[in-house]
Amino acid sequence: MVIGIHSLPQPLGTPWGIILDTALRPCVPIFLFASGFLTARSGRVALTKRLRAALIPYTIAFMAAYIYMAMHNPAMDHRVMTTVARYGLAYVFVYYYVFVYLGCTVMLWLAFRTVRTRDPNDQLEYLAIILLLAITVGLIIGSYIDPLLDRLGASSSLIQEVRLRDIPFWFCFVALGMLVGMRYSLRCLEQSRTLLIGVTLALFAIYAVARVIVIGDAADYDSMAFFGYSALLCVTLLTMQIQLPALASLGSGSYFLYLWHIFIIMILRDHLPLRNFGPIIDFVVTYSIAVVASVCALRIVRTLASPRVTRWLGA
Repeated sequence: MVIGIHSLPQPLGTPWGIILDTALRPCVPIFLFASGFLTARSGRVALTKRLRAALIPYTIAFMAAYIYMAMHNPAMDHRVMTTVARYGLAYVFVYYYVFVYLGCTVMLWLAFRTVRTRDPNDQLEYLAIILLLAITVGLIIGSYIDPLLDRLGASSSLIQEVRLRDIPFWFCFVALGMLVGMRYSLRCLEQSRTLLIGVTLALFAIYAVARVIVIGDAADYDSMAFFGYSALLCVTLLTMQIQLPALASLGSGSYFLYLWHIFIIMILRDHLPLRNFGPIIDFVVTYSIAVVASVCALRIVRTLASPRVTRWLGA
């Protein structure tokens, strides 16, 4: 899904492009929802291990992306503070969601720490209350952060950057995954699958129409319509109970695919004239090559590299 988004010609100037982009946008919510769901099943947040598993591959990918950018931009600013800011804000390629995930992980760890002081018999109840409150606050912040920044005179580019990193909003998906993992049986969800599919399609239509004709909050991310469609899609996918080892293998390497696919797309964009063949051919060719090359790279790393190097690359 994320490769599809980045393979689309930018800016999105056609309805089909916007609708396809709309369908693919839940890629990050699915990752966050799964993180929350699996945390509920394990019952703990190994904070140090998660931080290490995210930051080491990101740092290696950041250095590679920095070198690539420097090779293609001789006027690039290499001052130390600028480089540190680029690393901390993930201003290279599309890596800002690394820190969204890290922020959500820290929030989840804090939630567990908060309930640890309670009576063991009441900890799950308190945790459920905290997660429900977090979803409420996150949706409110997501609804009002951009009008507030606009009222304060912030530029549209700054507002976009803030919304991309709106951690309270993104934590809503982690909290939802936690609640589903804690409170509901999969059998109950499976019995509601038809209803979930119908409502998910309806919410997708609302989100797509809002973006195509630009009504209300028509942002790509951080909107109520986006949350509704993405949240229901996450739950619906969970009810499918797909048993495919090959898909599970790709899922376990999703961080590698996220970090490294963009190099293939950037090389295609910078060195092949695919745009000359029109937006549809450009998208299909870019997406196909990026998917095949990324999956092949994942398999090669897992086959040839040592376990430590494999972890360092996010594979």
